[in-house]
Amino acid sequence: MMLPVKLGAIAQGMAPEPAAELAWKAGLVACFGSGIIEFAGAWVGEYLQRLAPRAALLSTLGGIALTFIAIGFLFRTYAYPVVGLVPLGVILLSYFGRVRFGIPGGLLAVLLGMGLAWGTGLVSWDTTRLMAALDPIGVYVPQVWLGELWDARGTLVEYLSIILPMGLFNLVGSLQNLESAEAAGDRYPVAPCLATNGIGTVVAAICGSCFPTTIYIGHPGWKTMGARVGYSLLNGIIMGLLCLTGTIALLTYWVPVEAGMAIVLWIGIVIVAQSFTATPSHHAPAVVVGLLPGIAGWGALIAKNSLRAAGLGTPNQPFSPDLVALFKLSDTYIDGAFALEQGFIFSAMILAAITVYIIEQQFRQAAYWALAAAFLSWVGLMHAFKWTAADTVIDLGWGTGGAWAVGYGLMSILFFYAAWQSSRPSPSS
Repeated sequence: MMLPVKLGAIAQGMAPEPAAELAWKAGLVACFGSGIIEFAGAWVGEYLQRLAPRAALLSTLGGIALTFIAIGFLFRTYAYPVVGLVPLGVILLSYFGRVRFGIPGGLLAVLLGMGLAWGTGLVSWDTTRLMAALDPIGVYVPQVWLGELWDARGTLVEYLSIILPMGLFNLVGSLQNLESAEAAGDRYPVAPCLATNGIGTVVAAICGSCFPTTIYIGHPGWKTMGARVGYSLLNGIIMGLLCLTGTIALLTYWVPVEAGMAIVLWIGIVIVAQSFTATPSHHAPAVVVGLLPGIAGWGALIAKNSLRAAGLGTPNQPFSPDLVALFKLSDTYIDGAFALEQGFIFSAMILAAITVYIIEQQFRQAAYWALAAAFLSWVGLMHAFKWTAADTVIDLGWGTGGAWAVGYGLMSILFFYAAWQSSRPSPSS
């Protein structure tokens, strides 16, 4: 949302710096709106969590972990194998092989990654970069930015079609992370967690942050590493100090991403594995179905990044529906990937839930989930997309996802028929 605001301001003649400030204010409004949505969702969150089968919640997280967390870092590992493979080996030995090195495996992996990165020249001494990292060091006392929020209030209506889905995605994602924690043996009350998350996001916006807070993904992985309550407290204290002193740039100068990416890759693996191990074994097909929309969404992102790398997605060469026909020449139905990308958190959960209830032969329940999918599609929270110059974005509005809504509606009729058929007495009786 912030980038279109900035680009639109520049297109109207505004200088880059004030345009960036305008985009920041828009981000504050989006963050504030997301917090309000999550806070409101606290009152229905527990009901939603009970309604969705565990396979539906965990497989959605698994799709995110497999694609948007694990695969990107796997690519990066093999782009720099000399640096990346040894830390990955340490992580696998430590947390799957239970090998002890005398110091925590994660710390050893980071230290080895740093040594290899600096020793092989992947990272080298750069006085200019170092001075740039030192420049922001200081003391940054939190301030209240209510005036800036009020100045950008019009953004709330203008970009409601983005703010509303993102707030709902954050709400559902938080529920899935709570379910992941419960599957790992730690149950947290839903309403206080969601309410605290929503309040934290609202406070963040008021204090000038355009980044909403969230219930963090990867609970089973961190727990396996030995993290407890103190880990979260220390994490908050250290990150707070880094932000309030402007020293994050200095940290990233000395510790390259390649040094620690094996840990994040491992977290992704653990989340995907939990999707299968923490659900009944006969629900495994539902978990696989739930992974697919996330994979499709990631594939759509890669396709669009490839197009941008090829020079498309500019004012002179914008994205357009004509691209779909070109993809189909290689039997790639990219419009289907773009459709699955929009609201894939919803579609993954719903498709997995439908599959669970079909496996359990509770066809009426499957039909109700299909009807929910029809409604979400009809209002544009799932599948409906529109073209912009450099992207495909969600198309929120009444009837914008009509084709998919009809498809899900017909699917629900099929499931209701199956429920009726299964309830009929057999001829022998």
